[in-house]
Amino acid sequence: MANSNGLMEENETVKAKLSWQGLKRLLSLLRFMWPKKWAFFGGLTALALSSLGTLAFPMLLGDLLDAANPEASLQRINQLALILLLIFALNAVLSYFRIYLFAIVTQFMLAHLRQTTYNHLIRLPMRFFSSRRVGELNSRISSDISVLQETFTFTVAQFIRQMIVIIGGIFLLTLISYQLTFFMLAFVPLVAIAARIFGKAVRRLSKEAQTQVASSHVIVEETLQGISNVKAFNNEAYESNRYADATNKVIDIGLRGARWRALFISLIVFSLFASIVGVIWFGVYLVNQGAGISSGDLFKFILYTLFIGASISGMADLYSQVQKAIGATDSLLDLLEEETEAQVAADCGDEKLLKGNLRFDSVSFSYPSRLGLEVLKKISFEVKKGQKIALVGASGAGKTTITSLIFRFYDPNNGQVLLDEIPATALNLNCLRRQMAIVPQEVLLFGGTIAENIAYGKPGASDEEVRLAAEKANALSFINTFPEGFETVVGERGVQLSGGQRQRVAIARAILRDPKILVLDEATSALDTESESLVQQALNELMKGRTSIIIAHRLSTIREADTILVLDQGKIVESGTHEELIAKTDGKYFALQNVAF
Repeated sequence: MANSNGLMEENETVKAKLSWQGLKRLLSLLRFMWPKKWAFFGGLTALALSSLGTLAFPMLLGDLLDAANPEASLQRINQLALILLLIFALNAVLSYFRIYLFAIVTQFMLAHLRQTTYNHLIRLPMRFFSSRRVGELNSRISSDISVLQETFTFTVAQFIRQMIVIIGGIFLLTLISYQLTFFMLAFVPLVAIAARIFGKAVRRLSKEAQTQVASSHVIVEETLQGISNVKAFNNEAYESNRYADATNKVIDIGLRGARWRALFISLIVFSLFASIVGVIWFGVYLVNQGAGISSGDLFKFILYTLFIGASISGMADLYSQVQKAIGATDSLLDLLEEETEAQVAADCGDEKLLKGNLRFDSVSFSYPSRLGLEVLKKISFEVKKGQKIALVGASGAGKTTITSLIFRFYDPNNGQVLLDEIPATALNLNCLRRQMAIVPQEVLLFGGTIAENIAYGKPGASDEEVRLAAEKANALSFINTFPEGFETVVGERGVQLSGGQRQRVAIARAILRDPKILVLDEATSALDTESESLVQQALNELMKGRTSIIIAHRLSTIREADTILVLDQGKIVESGTHEELIAKTDGKYFALQNVAF
């Protein structure tokens, strides 16, 4: 964590020098609103018209003040008052459409952004997830996009409105009195310099706050996922303190950011009132000297100065919001710029169907996060169609890594994995994984119904196909005991089902998929004797006619394997049938079976 924070701070230093680049990255998100461009441009039109209507208010009010003399006609006074009322009414209508149209754009844009981010995230390679935490990634979709929601719903519209008021107001001020305008604008450089200094500090602290919030999300995610361990070790207080420390750091960073914003806004307020007093003083002086400016013109100028001052003051907070949005954009776009796995085809076609032959040819592999540690060392073996091969060895020998390479979660550093003598890297990932299935030791069920979890192996499967798969997996016996049957909700991660029941649902899922290559990763190791017997029967049904890779410690699971590979420290040290290997009393397999079996 320390390393990632250090890297974040280093990157932040670079990004502070590239503020325009950060703004360009933020504006690049507008591509997500393009399907609703009509609403966007409609909202911009309503925004521009309402802002111009606001700018007409001081001008008309000044004219009305000039009409307050015996020489002015009552008709002129009434006309000016009516125009003002019409402008207010038009502004109200335009404000309604502006808010509603921008809401349409923002909601669709952020939904599109969430979908794009999620779709991109689940297509990233396993090496990406091995160096990230779930809570951090969840924060990218929740916290960062929430910041952008506020930005595109409110901040962008207000930013454009304030710019129109400032630019239009200065133009009208120049028409009224260029002398007063130059006097008033003398205060602007001071504010601009302050905005630069304070804005950089606010952006840095905002990025730190978002990173710390993501860290606190990680704690919540980990604690809730492992709640049974938390309770078993009586560590509720420890986790509460850990979360409190993380959230207290958020408070500290937030308060530091608030101090900078408060100082900035205080400076703006002081500059605003100082400029107003100065303008009034200088304006009265010009009127007194007969410099061609009337009392009504002075009133207009003061109102425009107030409008511009209020807009500049509001820009300070909007500026900090934009800085926060740029920080959130940096995190999101960094994620979206991560390289995904190879593109997957929608349809494989019959010519891409595998027979089920598998061969490892001098495969060596190290995980990306531990390049210095070679997990597999020149592994070579072959499995023919329909054969069962078992992988045994101590924990860390490389068994699960072999299955990860079969699924192409990773690619070998050296050597090749071949399927039907075709390099796995030459096959489309969709075609490859569609013809494989795994039954893991720790079965992950999604929080839907039993039927939905079985159908996960073949989305769109019919009810009859799901029922038949459950029957072959010996799962009907317990499914029929539930009042809701297949519509029984399994709960978060399948907590409503026992270990054996979860395994049989996973087996039914694999049966429904009808894979050419099947991986069984310690599928019965955590079960009691009765559950193991039922699950083993289901596994035997599942393995019929399929190329099967079995990782197991129990003799009953691997005894019938065509070949057993014994791994030790990333190498195959023995291979053969159970009878051949057990006969070697000085061999590794013989020693393992005395311990494990």
